[in-house]
Amino acid sequence: MVTLTRMTRAVVSLTALAALVLLAGCSSHAPAPGESVEGELSGPVVEQRWNLLLVGTSERLSMPETPWFEIDRDGRLVGSDGCNEMHGQVRLGDSQRIEVLELATTRRGCPRLDEAARVTTMLESAYRYLIDHDRLVFFGPDQRVLGGWREAN
Repeated sequence: MVTLTRMTRAVVSLTALAALVLLAGCSSHAPAPGESVEGELSGPVVEQRWNLLLVGTSERLSMPETPWFEIDRDGRLVGSDGCNEMHGQVRLGDSQRIEVLELATTRRGCPRLDEAARVTTMLESAYRYLIDHDRLVFFGPDQRVLGGWREAN
């Protein structure tokens, strides 16, 4: 009788363990393209330098240096708003969703600080992106075009 009880407990324990493993497997999902996997980003917007082309649909800015940014695989954004260095974090999601978080800049003086602020505002307001050949376009939550960037060579 003692041997049967131990065997029954062992079977119940193994069954419970197998059920937990199956449930854990069912709750996971394959990541979508660009979705973060253990903090690593991928996709056409990542590990590419982007230079500012337009603000809105047609306005070109005249800055001391060309604004640019780059996103690494860990989601870190580095770049320049045309006057100051920028640093932040990026999250990418389904359907070309993008979110720029914790964007900070240095505080160097510049004759075009108002235009530099428009660059950082564009990044902070970006909701979705679209890539067409060598162009990257950011859209706001209202689907309005915020601006465009071009791949740097």
